[in-house]
Amino acid sequence: MNIDWAHFTPGTALAGGALLGLAAVLLLAFNGRIAGISGIAGGLLQRGAPGDKAWRLAFVLGLVAAPMLYQVFAALPEIVIEADWGMLAAAGLLVGFGSRYGSGCTSGHGVCGLSRLSPRSLVATLTFMATGFAAVFVVRHVLA
Repeated sequence: MNIDWAHFTPGTALAGGALLGLAAVLLLAFNGRIAGISGIAGGLLQRGAPGDKAWRLAFVLGLVAAPMLYQVFAALPEIVIEADWGMLAAAGLLVGFGSRYGSGCTSGHGVCGLSRLSPRSLVATLTFMATGFAAVFVVRHVLA
């Protein structure tokens, strides 16, 4: 994906971050749950109480519906993926494995865990950020 830096608007980025933070706070306040996507989606695949599935499904459907609602007011940005299907599949499997192994994903640790001052989330966030930086460096500058 390419970022069009000439048309980057910090205001929309700030608004998006504020909405994400508000959603995480509301989910924690009213449902007592952390807004970590891997845990929410993973809970849909496990056995549990029907009420537990309902809020999880609503959350995931909201993630899918949000871009559709956005498109009513503005054009969606063009997405260009510079990887083949094999690389995308491998990346998806590694992210899935990592989020289960690390007891959470980037949203769970980075947004919700850090805001709760969780030491485990700080270590997890530093680890996945450093790993991401290293992977991009290797792929773009060493292997290219």
